[in-house]
Amino acid sequence: MRVCSSLNATLLTGAAYAAPVTTDDACSPAIERDINEFQAAFEELAATAKAVHTASLANSTGTCTVDNIVIRKEWSTLSSTEKSAYIDAVLCVQNSAALTPTSLIPGVRSRFDDFVGTHINQTLNIHYTGTFLAWHRWFTYNYEQLLKNECGYTGTQPYWNWGLTADNTTKSGQLFDGSELSMSGNGEFIANKSDLQLTLGSYPIVYLPAGDGGGCVTSGPFANMSVNLGPVSLPLNGGDVETGTGLDYNPRCLERDLGTEVNALYANFTSIVDLITSRTNIYDFQTWMQGYPGSGSIGVHGGGHFTIAGNPGADVFTSPGDPAFYLHHGMIDRVWWIWQNLDLETRQNPISGTGTFLNYPESANTTLDTVIDIGYAVLGASIAMSELMSTISGPFCYTYE
Repeated sequence: MRVCSSLNATLLTGAAYAAPVTTDDACSPAIERDINEFQAAFEELAATAKAVHTASLANSTGTCTVDNIVIRKEWSTLSSTEKSAYIDAVLCVQNSAALTPTSLIPGVRSRFDDFVGTHINQTLNIHYTGTFLAWHRWFTYNYEQLLKNECGYTGTQPYWNWGLTADNTTKSGQLFDGSELSMSGNGEFIANKSDLQLTLGSYPIVYLPAGDGGGCVTSGPFANMSVNLGPVSLPLNGGDVETGTGLDYNPRCLERDLGTEVNALYANFTSIVDLITSRTNIYDFQTWMQGYPGSGSIGVHGGGHFTIAGNPGADVFTSPGDPAFYLHHGMIDRVWWIWQNLDLETRQNPISGTGTFLNYPESANTTLDTVIDIGYAVLGASIAMSELMSTISGPFCYTYE
């Protein structure tokens, strides 16, 4: 199935508000040209950011140099050997003993779960807050280090460029094609599903079209994976929400409801380019990235998560329980990295927001001196925000291509 009408609506509006319209007909040449133009525009922005980043590295007096910097790459550009090595490392951490005491999180069974548990416990302090971008940069980086230090991985954290799958999320060669060299495919098809309904306080409900799966993942390396934690707040098709503490032991299969329509609406090249070029201050950038409350848009952040959907992917608390989470947040970090490098003088260090979700309850403003941690995911990993604003300073030494 091709999703072209919804893509066209997004191209025309510059933001994703249109309801998806699917078609089995081929996209018209004019629409294809528009899609290609926005992809070219994105690639030009990325190339400009890379040039600035390279120049900054050359002028840096820190320990990160051209000789030791590592490069993060898009999943589809990895070789078969590189994909296999990453998958093996993820399976390794899923089978490594947890560090988190079960007295704190009864359901943890692995190092993988240590990260999920940390995210559950901190969700309301790391979304729609001043720490959103930097916290997830630190979280994803430490997951990458976990793969390296505890499972012998020698590569880098790959990312998922959502724009490349906006015409067909499960197409061959991409992240979710279901092959043994993928992050597994869709869940088993469940027919007649209603829309997913997202609620946030008194804001209007956001209706998302159901995907093409919904059940247990049946193909690829994670077909037999056990999801151990959650749910906390899992939206279900039709409007119900499954709730819980999220911390108890609740073994179940990995479910996905991959859907090209959500990918095409909210996480396409048009929406990425619009986010980078139209949002010139950090408040607007990070808020529209997550979905401006009341706008009807879930942003590219929500677009990626709800393209995956399923259980645990559709639960904002437990979403790291799907191993594709880290490739999604690799792209979130890359988009921030591009935005920063397009105007380093004003975009390197700005922070906006407090320490609580939409400042509820009211809390202190986040500053460069604010210290964050990631719990038992990595013990002793407390760090100031000021150390997390550049990928070539502090603990970091990586770039993107």
